[in-house]
Amino acid sequence: MIKLIYHLTLHRSKCYLIQKYGKDFWKQFKANSDKTFAEILPQVPDIGYSIFSSNYEFGPSYIAWYKTFLELGVTQDETIQNIWTMNEKMVTTIPRPFLKVIGRLYLSGLRKKAAAHMIRQEKGYLHLYDWAITYHEIDQNSFELDIAECGLKKLAHQFKADGLLPGICRMDYLLSNLMGNGFVRTKTLGDGNDCCNCHYDLVGKCEWSPEKGFIDRK
Repeated sequence: MIKLIYHLTLHRSKCYLIQKYGKDFWKQFKANSDKTFAEILPQVPDIGYSIFSSNYEFGPSYIAWYKTFLELGVTQDETIQNIWTMNEKMVTTIPRPFLKVIGRLYLSGLRKKAAAHMIRQEKGYLHLYDWAITYHEIDQNSFELDIAECGLKKLAHQFKADGLLPGICRMDYLLSNLMGNGFVRTKTLGDGNDCCNCHYDLVGKCEWSPEKGFIDRK
């Protein structure tokens, strides 16, 4: 799945990057990114079964693209914006009606498995790079997760790509917008807060709008 994410996203992003930077940049970007991704992948710890496995699988791609953009002289802010756009192009390979179904199934699965995740966490069974959480049930449509440790944050640090955060944290708003879920958060570990306080609605609305900034909703 990790390789599929990487290659599908590059395929979907090719025209975008050529239009923005030109064919020569695209060729250099792909060559450098492929090399970095190949170097990173064998060093990525296998966290085994986790309810956050799908999140973790994006990490190697994000790190490879982040480091490559910076190597080619793209600014930090523009690099993060590019990764947002690339992620959107990958996800929208799936038609919007199906994305909404996937979004509800994903969140339903997350809430059903959260209690078991916490039990494994308390017993010390989680991998060092897994997520540490506290789960709060609200009602049939809504729940909250307070995340005290984030696997993507640890992975980014391992590969000296700490600057990925909090930029990639914001993609929770992008994905919730595309999948028809409600989502809001006022703190993230990536912003230096004590946790990521995530509120989810299985059915709801979530504005993406990065042009408004991410101050009150991180």
